[in-house]
Amino acid sequence: MKWRNSLMLVALAALWGPSFLFIKVAVADIPPLTLALGRVSIAAVLLAIFLRMQGRWFPAWGRIWGHIAIVALFHNAIPFVLLGWGEQYIDSALASILNGTTPLFTILLAHFWVSDDRLTLPKFIGVVLGFGGLLLLIAPSLVSGVQATTMGLLAVTTAAACYGVALVYARNHLRGLPPLVAPTTQMLLASLFILPLALVVERPFTLPMPSFAALASLLALGVFGTSIAFVLYYRLMERADASYVSMVTYIIPVFGMLLGVLVLGERLTWHAYAGFALILLGVMLVNGLVKSGMNWKRPLLHLNWRHNRI
Repeated sequence: MKWRNSLMLVALAALWGPSFLFIKVAVADIPPLTLALGRVSIAAVLLAIFLRMQGRWFPAWGRIWGHIAIVALFHNAIPFVLLGWGEQYIDSALASILNGTTPLFTILLAHFWVSDDRLTLPKFIGVVLGFGGLLLLIAPSLVSGVQATTMGLLAVTTAAACYGVALVYARNHLRGLPPLVAPTTQMLLASLFILPLALVVERPFTLPMPSFAALASLLALGVFGTSIAFVLYYRLMERADASYVSMVTYIIPVFGMLLGVLVLGERLTWHAYAGFALILLGVMLVNGLVKSGMNWKRPLLHLNWRHNRI
């Protein structure tokens, strides 16, 4: 079961891995709100078609729509816009590192708001090792110099925090739904959240035709990085806790490196190999595949905070 979770986590990272590159290419011609709207709208249409082909439809009106709306806001509408806007002002390598703070936000939120996802010493060590591996992986890009502004840094970090909130909230409220129902409804609501802002602020119908590269990047984001990725994301969420699912942000840059090797003929440095090793060890610790004689069930934080579900 745990090894299957690891394979699903790697597959999810492979789908999300090229996203920073696609965003960087697309946002050169497509403004952030319009880019986010196009991404979630493509996913919503595709998922709705497949959902209907399975003989299912959106859930009955009720409290579940409120829960999905919150996840759509914090996992799609806000972070997708912030990432697109932020990558206009910071390099994609730095965006990957800041996105890698998602597990740090997630494990703290999950400790206080999810009864079966407490912060333990092995889990904390795993998250720290994974973040260290991420820093090593991106080290050559940082040494060569990166472009960044304060607002760009703040935007991407806020997006990472939103992901942490969404992961914990979805783990509490969106498990057990029929396949495709949650991601389809989520993309529909995310589209409705972004649509009025895009129409008023950016007026996409007045924009010039984007380049082929920008349109191809948008299509790839919608199909692979959103529709297929979120179907897999919900399947993994049914099987693993939020802290573990958040570790996908450490594996995502690995696929960026591999793309550079396979497509651009780049060579891996010792930073990459060391980073790979630390990320792998961190993921295994959080998933419980490495015991190390440590007590997995004893919480690391002992505070009298009541575990309320958010």
